Amino acid sequence: MGWFNPPLFNRSLINLMGNTMNIMTLNGYKAKIEYDPEIELFRGEILNLNGGADFYGKKPDELREEFKNSLEVFLEVCKEKGISPTKNAGNFNLKIPLDLQSKIAKQARIEGTQLVDYR
Repeated sequence: MGWFNPPLFNRSLINLMGNTMNIMTLNGYKAKIEYDPEIELFRGEILNLNGGADFYGKKPDELREEFKNSLEVFLEVCKEKGISPTKNAGNFNLKIPLDLQSKIAKQARIEGTQLVDYR
């Protein structure tokens, strides 16, 4: 695949269909990279943001620069609006042994909080 390989791109098996997706990483943020034959450009979509941010480029250096620019703009807007740039973690239920739950609940009470708020 020529230039479309590491270290610029980290190839990872992402989806459950077994398709390979190209991932670019910048400052801990990951972007999914795909080629759009209609416009003859590579398109990047920054993942796990609290909104949308994408970027385009013909060559790897151009794509990386646009990734950087798009991320900077997105982070600046989030800062101005006082919102988190990334999606917050969700909740999930976990079954634990009753004795462990009791110990955690006791520790939560000692620390002046409830089990549901204990971290």
